[in-house]
Amino acid sequence: MTPTGPRDAPDVVDVVALGESMVTFLPSRPGRLADVPSFARGIGGAESNVACVLATAGHSARWVSRVGADPFGDHLVEAIGGYGVDVAHVRRDPDRPTGIYFRTAGDRAGDTHEVAYYRAGSAASAMSATDPDPAAVRAGRVLHLSGITAALSGTCLDLMRELTTRRPGRPLVSFDVNHRPGLWRGADAPEVLRDLARGADLVFVGQDEAWGLHSAEAVRAALPEPEVLVVKQGAAGATVFHERDVTFVPAPRVDVVAAVGAGDAFAAGFLSATLRGLPVRQRLRHGHLMAAAALTVPGDLATPPARDHADRLAALDDGTWGRLRLGPGWTEGTQRADEEVRTS
Repeated sequence: MTPTGPRDAPDVVDVVALGESMVTFLPSRPGRLADVPSFARGIGGAESNVACVLATAGHSARWVSRVGADPFGDHLVEAIGGYGVDVAHVRRDPDRPTGIYFRTAGDRAGDTHEVAYYRAGSAASAMSATDPDPAAVRAGRVLHLSGITAALSGTCLDLMRELTTRRPGRPLVSFDVNHRPGLWRGADAPEVLRDLARGADLVFVGQDEAWGLHSAEAVRAALPEPEVLVVKQGAAGATVFHERDVTFVPAPRVDVVAAVGAGDAFAAGFLSATLRGLPVRQRLRHGHLMAAAALTVPGDLATPPARDHADRLAALDDGTWGRLRLGPGWTEGTQRADEEVRTS
């Protein structure tokens, strides 16, 4: 699947990403939140992360959301816009605050990882099916969404149901399941997210968040509707189901600095290659490379490799790709791809 929307029509961009972004406070050192003495300010939001990576990689991207009419809202709009993302359609809410959160430095999947959200009643939670400008939302060749938005409020869920309803003429709808159990109340999250995914054209889902299913094939059986289904299988790799074809590509070995932001970066890499019309195997490899860029920096956002650099790595033969190992600073390299292969 390659997006087929008009490339040169007025106001058309490659990707529109809709969802909440928050100001993130990153700890100055490892440890419990109660023990960390200071924090550095950053930005965090699944959809805006994807938009920032795509804009940095040379695509036109727009972020649609709501933020408070407060200094944190100013920071988000300025910081995300600084990546080259169109933020003209971000609405400012005079009555509700911009969401913020604090997290520990450890792996999100670890037992000691802590996240403290202050987003209840945020400006973004007031988004609804009648809120964003429909023309601005539908002006992308791709509309990228995530399941996080559906968890924010009843009106946000209504908006997500509206945007994932299949209608003629809509853009290619990309949906990252992004199941965050801490955001949901009650036990209906899995079914809500599955219903939203069924309405999308391209779905990203981690096998560990896929409704208790333990194989990529089982996930596909549960989600037969999307034309493209990407099942992320952690450090092992990812499998794509595209019509009747099944493609698995292993992930390169990565010297991980911080295990955050990789899922959003993977989605951005896969979408970038999709927009360029590359074959499915290359789309997976570009997803893995973008994820590796995020994993080898401390924060959620990393500078992606230059396009020709990533293209050289994505074109490696299977044997050389299988020996690829990427560490901090690898995206800055300009050497030939075969010189960047390291083995354990």
